[in-house]
Amino acid sequence: RFHRVHGANVRLDGTRTRATRVESFAHGLCFSQEPLAPGEVFLVEIEEKELGWCGHLRVGLTALDPQRLEAVPEYSLPDLVNMGDTWVFAITRNHNRVAVDGEEARGPPGEPFLCIERVRIPRDVLVGRSRPGRYSHILDELYRTNVLPPTARRSRIGVLYTPQPDGTSDMHIIINGEDMGPSARRLPAARPLYAVVDVFASTKSVRVIPVDYGLPSLQTLCRLVIEKHIVHRLAIDSLDLPAPLKSFCKHE
Repeated sequence: RFHRVHGANVRLDGTRTRATRVESFAHGLCFSQEPLAPGEVFLVEIEEKELGWCGHLRVGLTALDPQRLEAVPEYSLPDLVNMGDTWVFAITRNHNRVAVDGEEARGPPGEPFLCIERVRIPRDVLVGRSRPGRYSHILDELYRTNVLPPTARRSRIGVLYTPQPDGTSDMHIIINGEDMGPSARRLPAARPLYAVVDVFASTKSVRVIPVDYGLPSLQTLCRLVIEKHIVHRLAIDSLDLPAPLKSFCKHE
């Protein structure tokens, strides 16, 4: 859940799993209720967008205790970062992946797990999915895999940290099931690290998505197999499958 301490323009729902910026474009800072455990991902889905503003969601980690802040800063960048022990990055329309040691950016693979060093997370829950439209198979290059652009509504963004042998940690940002690489290094692993979510500008509302670290369900594994053998999601309608399974395979 989100922490009770948040920006002046943020309103949380009764469960503190949905954060909405009710006015302006700033004062949208939110934090995780508790510090994250090593390898634990704090995952949110973009629920609402607001036209007319420049900029998008910002995520990261902070070693500052939200409860001890004299006042929540207006912005995560640069205000919160300038307070120290905070690492925040803006999610952009373009690809956010960080190249490591000459590694080239790559598309999200169709494997059931996302593996980041020793962390292993079922990928399906990490991936945001669009609603199929009437002409999606013609107009949308991403329709076959049904993966959204990073800043789109229903896109899923996560942040976690992984401990390193030298006693520090690396921060990783996950966008729709793809690891962006170490966005920040040498974080103080001995201190509690809270997730930071800045509901900024064109991002109006986000929702926390629970992550199950167990094995993918048989239904999910079947969907992965079906997705590998179809041209696009409209082809699922022609398969001899029960209607509820077709909807599940199309992520409806």
